[in-house]
Amino acid sequence: MKTADFRKELMAIMPGYRWTVHKGGSPARMAATGIQSSGFNRLSTLRVVRTEKDGRVWYDAASSDYGARSDWEERNGDLTLARALRGLQSHYEMRQVKFGRLATSLQRGRKPDDNAVRR
Repeated sequence: MKTADFRKELMAIMPGYRWTVHKGGSPARMAATGIQSSGFNRLSTLRVVRTEKDGRVWYDAASSDYGARSDWEERNGDLTLARALRGLQSHYEMRQVKFGRLATSLQRGRKPDDNAVRR
């Protein structure tokens, strides 16, 4: 696969990111970084590494939060780009549900606000 084909694949699945395909290395390993930004603020960074070994392709996707130097939060790998990205998204959705439940439990456990209207 050529880097131009890799970019097309990334753009087809994740057009909301601005992609940079990194040159260098071997054709069996390609890496790209996609960013979402608002003005000068980076909101999200996505890194995808495509490796090919013995005729098999593997995609590794990692994402980070806002800022250019944030740590990679999570990563997921799979045989197709779409499945690697969907697995990463599913992981975040599961965490969202989990932490939402925990936040709701904490909110319910607080003492009622003294200024709140009591029924």
